[in-house]
Amino acid sequence: MTEGKKIIVTVDGVAKQYQVGSSFQEILKDCQIEVKDQVLLAVVNHHKLKELTYKVKKDCEVHFLTYRDKDGCETYRRSCLLLMLKSFHEVLGAKHIKKIYVDFTLGKGLYCQVEGDRALTADLVLKVEDKMRDYVKEDLPIGKRSINTDAAIELFHMHGMYAKEQLFKFRRGSEANLYSLKGYEDYYYGYMVPSTGYLKYFNLVKYKDGVLLMMPDRRDPERVPEVGNHEKLFSALTESTKWEKTMNVETVGALDEEITEGHITDIMLVQEALQEKKIADLAQTIADNPKKRLIMIAGPSSSGKTTFSHRLCIQLKAHGLNPHPIAVDNYFRNREDSPKDENGNNNYEVLEAIDVDRFNKDMTDLLAGKEVLLPTFNFITGHREYKGNKLLMGEDDILVIEGIHCLNDALSYSLPKENKYKIYISALTQLNIDEHNRIPTSDGRLLRRMVRDARTRGTNAVETIQRWPSVRAGEEAYIFPFQEDADATFNSALVYELSVLKTYAEPLLFSVPRDCPEYIEAKRLLKFLDYFLAVSGDQVPNNSLLREFIGGGIFNI
Repeated sequence: MTEGKKIIVTVDGVAKQYQVGSSFQEILKDCQIEVKDQVLLAVVNHHKLKELTYKVKKDCEVHFLTYRDKDGCETYRRSCLLLMLKSFHEVLGAKHIKKIYVDFTLGKGLYCQVEGDRALTADLVLKVEDKMRDYVKEDLPIGKRSINTDAAIELFHMHGMYAKEQLFKFRRGSEANLYSLKGYEDYYYGYMVPSTGYLKYFNLVKYKDGVLLMMPDRRDPERVPEVGNHEKLFSALTESTKWEKTMNVETVGALDEEITEGHITDIMLVQEALQEKKIADLAQTIADNPKKRLIMIAGPSSSGKTTFSHRLCIQLKAHGLNPHPIAVDNYFRNREDSPKDENGNNNYEVLEAIDVDRFNKDMTDLLAGKEVLLPTFNFITGHREYKGNKLLMGEDDILVIEGIHCLNDALSYSLPKENKYKIYISALTQLNIDEHNRIPTSDGRLLRRMVRDARTRGTNAVETIQRWPSVRAGEEAYIFPFQEDADATFNSALVYELSVLKTYAEPLLFSVPRDCPEYIEAKRLLKFLDYFLAVSGDQVPNNSLLREFIGGGIFNI
């Protein structure tokens, strides 16, 4: 009935007729739009993501995405992971592999562990990388099929993918999409490229006890960066991974199982106790080093820096010290003197937004035993104010300074290095959806921020999602490059938090209109939260870092 029927497809404002059932691959070849980078995904009618193999059935508007776009980048990285897994199975043989597990992101790579009866040597990793490149040259198709959930559970069990089997026990949907490459089949949370020929840029590197699958930065899609130095971050991430293995909550399915069996309260209490111990250990280290009088705390958005600072102050007091919180934000330049971004708006992310000289003078005077009148920044008027907040440091006084630039010595250029103790804090989510689908740490922070901003600032989900790319760009430029300069790293992620945030975030996400650009991200987050069983926020301890976002905490923040 549709033979010969034409439809109108509008690509970036240019309309043209095509045959019903034309794929986006075919349309892309025909429309000849100028795209600097390789197209990886399509956005249909401004609110639906579609793979390039999708066959168009009716009139629509289309915008194509590349690696520079978030969803395009994730599609590439996901497909590259499938390529790596297939190559490991081809080189080693399935019978020699017990499990390949994607642990976490490290720099621009995915750190993976391979369990089996063969040693993971540099030579073996090189053979796997060579096999990946062979498959890229062959341009093999990546297949896709839908099966019902029960059949998927049986399939996962048969292939020893027990985390996926456990996850699908709690799946509400009746069907699942499976992707395959040359006989190797797996489930992935998200979209794929049509074939291996799209995956030209990657490196596979032997790293520690596992491998790093390195892929390009979004800003430079054709260059794979070096591994870089991530020793401290790697140590913090592996420590969290070991704890989750001990608690048997490495994946969402395992967490859901613990919730159904009534163990979630124990998990909450143990996780909170572990964080309190880490904070107490940091306080002990500081107390044992009397010269450390400037505690510099930095981390990306929604890491829980404020609550962490309060809890650290309590532990420092328990060691006989007298801590004073200092917010670097109070040293913002007056609004008329603030630097502007490319859109002419005040840019509070850059170091130049801070009156660095005033900050250094005040801190130097405090260390020298002088009394200092401290400022307060009025975000309504956009000016620094002085309200009589004076401080004179005694022998046991210590400053707990919090701000996004605190790890950067350019902020505290005149302050003696021996007096500074730097702490990097971030919500380094270790819980994975299953063995091959990781949870980006930025997703947890975005949900934290969305819930907090709706509660405290009246900001809706659309506004939070809208601002998130600029927030992330600021983190990439001003926080992440300095994380290895920290003396200590604190992981503020809580293994149970997404089950709690679900009940607060879902109503906000459902309110995002279908006709706005933010709907795509809202829909993705809703699908992501659907994997989790909900847990009431009433069970969260009132001094928890999570209270900074859901409310009801004991700290006046």
